[in-house]
Amino acid sequence: MEQFVNGINSILWSTPVIYILLGVGLLFTILTRLLQVRHLKEMTRLMFERKSSEAGVSPFQALNIAVGGRVGTGNIAGVATAIAFGGPGAVFWMWVISFIGSASAFVESTLAQIYKDKRDGQYRGGPAYYIEKGIGWKWFAILFAIAAIIALAILLPGIQSNTTASTVENAFGLSPTATGIIYVVLLGVVIFGGVKRIASTSQVIVPIMAIGYILMSIIILAMNISELPKVVALIFKSAFALDSTFGGIIGAAISWGVKRGIYSNEAGMGTGAHHAAAAEVSHPVKQGLVQSFSVYIDTLVCTATAFMILFTGMYNTQAPDGSFIVNNLGDIEAGPLYAQEAIDSMFPGFGAAFLAISLLFFTFTSVVAFFYIAETNLAFLIRGKNFKWAVHILKLVIMISTYYGAVKTAGMVWAVGDVGMGLIIWINIIAIVLLAKPALIALKDYETQKRQGIEPVFNPKALGIKNAHYWEERYEKEHVAPHKKTV
Repeated sequence: MEQFVNGINSILWSTPVIYILLGVGLLFTILTRLLQVRHLKEMTRLMFERKSSEAGVSPFQALNIAVGGRVGTGNIAGVATAIAFGGPGAVFWMWVISFIGSASAFVESTLAQIYKDKRDGQYRGGPAYYIEKGIGWKWFAILFAIAAIIALAILLPGIQSNTTASTVENAFGLSPTATGIIYVVLLGVVIFGGVKRIASTSQVIVPIMAIGYILMSIIILAMNISELPKVVALIFKSAFALDSTFGGIIGAAISWGVKRGIYSNEAGMGTGAHHAAAAEVSHPVKQGLVQSFSVYIDTLVCTATAFMILFTGMYNTQAPDGSFIVNNLGDIEAGPLYAQEAIDSMFPGFGAAFLAISLLFFTFTSVVAFFYIAETNLAFLIRGKNFKWAVHILKLVIMISTYYGAVKTAGMVWAVGDVGMGLIIWINIIAIVLLAKPALIALKDYETQKRQGIEPVFNPKALGIKNAHYWEERYEKEHVAPHKKTV
C-alpha cells in the first residue's frame, strides 16, 4: 500500500509539477502587478472589517477560519520535514512560493466571491462553483468537489491528528488512542454547531495560538541574536547551491520547500477560496485581498519554526540516498520533534509541553476548516432534503479519519495526505489559469472606484462578467430597484 501511495506522489509531485506551480504563482504576480506588495496597506485595513449577516461571516471571521485552516501541522512538522530532506535552503523556497502564492490566493478567493451562491441561508462558494459558472464544465466541477471531499474529509485530517498525538504522547505520556478520542469529541462539539460556531471558535483560538507561538520564536531569536546573520546566510546559500554542505541537494531544497510551503499556506489549492466565499463584503476583491494577506500570516508562523530549529541547530538533513548530510539529533524522526528539541534546548523541560499545546490548537482549527470545505463541496453535489443526512454522514467520516490518523504511523499519514493535496491542487490550478480574467477585471474595477474616492460596489453585468448571479441580484436590489422607485 505504501509503495502504491508513494508511486502516485511521484507523479503528482514530480519536478515538472513543482516548476508549474511556481510558474503559475509568478504569472499571477505579474498579471496583478505585484498586488501582494501594492495593496499591503489595503489588505491590513480590510481584514479587520467585522460586518457579518445571517448568510455570511465577517471578513475578519473569514480570515480567521482561513488562517485556522492554513496554520496547522504544516507550519511545524511541515517546516521540519522540509529542512530534514531539503536542507536549510528549503526555507527560502517556502518563502518564494508563499510570496508568489499570495497572488494565486487572491485570484482564487476573488473568483469564489464572484461566483458564490446563497444556499440554505448560507453563502457557498469555491472551485466547484466557479468552475461550473465561470468555465461551464459541470463534469470538472463535480470532479473537484469529489476530490475535495475525499482529500479534506478522509486523507488530510489524519496528518493533523497524528502530529498532535505524537507530541502529546512525548510531552505528557498520553497514548495516541486517548488523544484521538479527546480530539474527536472536541471536533464533534464544534462541527455539529454549524458555520457560525466554526467562525466563533476560529475567531478566539487563531489569534491566541499564532501570537503565542511567534512570541516564543522571538524570545529564542533574541537569545541567539548573534547567530542571525549566519542563519540567514545559510538559508540563502543553501537555496542556490552555494553552501558546500548542502550544495548537492538544491533540487530537493526546491521540491521540499515548494511542496511543504503549499501544504502550509494552501495558496493555489482552492481550499482558502471556500472561506472567502462565506464572507459578507460589498465587492469580491475585498475578500481576495484579505485571503492574500492570510498567506503572509501563515508564512510568519513557518518562519518562526524554521528560525527556532536553525538557530539552535536542532535538526538532521538527509541526502536522497538516505545518508545524513547533517546529524545533530541522532535517530529522531523528522517532524515536530525538531521544534520540540529546539525549544527544550533553550528552556529545558518546557519545549515538549509548549509544542504539544500549540499543535493541539493549530491542528484542531485546521481540521475544523477541512470539515467546512468538505461540507461546502457536499452542498454543491447534493441539494434538497438529502443534504442534511449527507452532512451527518460527512461529520462521522471526518471524525473517524481524524481518529484513525492519530493512531497510525507518521510516514504513511503524510504520504496519503500528499496524495489528497496533489489531487485538488492540480484541478484548481487548471481552473484558476483559465478563469484569471474575471478576477483581473474585478481588481481593475475595485482600484478604479478606490481612486475615485467611492466605496467599491460590484456590478458584474457592467463589467461583462457572466453567471455571477448572486451579485447581479444584489446590485439590482440595492442600486437599480431603489432608483426606479424614486423615479
